[in-house]
Amino acid sequence: MANTQDFTAIFKDMMGSFPVDTKNMEEMFKNQSALAEKLSAANLEAAQKSTELSAKWAQDTLAKFGEVTRAKSEPADYAKAMSDFASSSAEAASEHMAAFAEIAKKLQTETLELMLSAGKDMSDDMTAAAKKAGADAQAATRKASSQTAQAASK
Repeated sequence: MANTQDFTAIFKDMMGSFPVDTKNMEEMFKNQSALAEKLSAANLEAAQKSTELSAKWAQDTLAKFGEVTRAKSEPADYAKAMSDFASSSAEAASEHMAAFAEIAKKLQTETLELMLSAGKDMSDDMTAAAKKAGADAQAATRKASSQTAQAASK
């Protein structure tokens, strides 16, 4: 009767030959954490500036509205006060919207720069990891092949 080869030990050795490098995972986690920290800082800064701008806009509007609420001696003065308020509000809106746009533009630029930098770093890391994994896989395959050849010759 023919004896069949038990490949359990060979496959166990072969799988044990494939190294699992947790250092790469740790490094990736650190890089992702650093990227998240930088993105969060940029977002928080933009949110803070937007909040300050909104508060200033509200304060300016309320200060200008005070003139509209004052008692006037002539009915035409009410119309003039309202017209002046509407005019200054439109001008302020234009200025504040431009300021909001600058905040958004700065955040977009920072985010894009961070993402491009992270993408380049990840690409470099992936290339290095792929080369190392290829070399490790070739070494493990050679070792498994030689073990299989040795087991077959017995």
